Amino acid sequence: MTEAVRRVQSDSPWEETIGFARAVAAGDRVSVAGTTSFKGRVLFGEGDPYEQTMVAFGNAINALREFGLGIESVIRTRMYLSHVRDVDEASRAHKELFDSVRPVSTLLVVEGFVDPRILVEVELEAFRG
Repeated sequence: MTEAVRRVQSDSPWEETIGFARAVAAGDRVSVAGTTSFKGRVLFGEGDPYEQTMVAFGNAINALREFGLGIESVIRTRMYLSHVRDVDEASRAHKELFDSVRPVSTLLVVEGFVDPRILVEVELEAFRG
């Protein structure tokens, strides 16, 4: 039987400021909050949407590992991009990571992020049944 609700934190500076968890498991589902390519206060892949997508999903998958899950458990992804020009590179990264898993996915172009160097933010949902 799975735990009712469990939360994990990461080294994101925004979690404490805003007051949210990196990931929350509730029943058979794990949701990972909006995740960027920051590790602590360092942005990886500045100016490179492919690299930011890979690092952001890597950070999100690391949160899943806190629950004993991996990429094979992912059932939904969301990608938020600040520029339509980055769709191909973010999509390429997503395909490399998730082609064998094939989660449902949403890709949106948004106005921007809390730091203008961020090109990509991602979210995950996983099933731990």
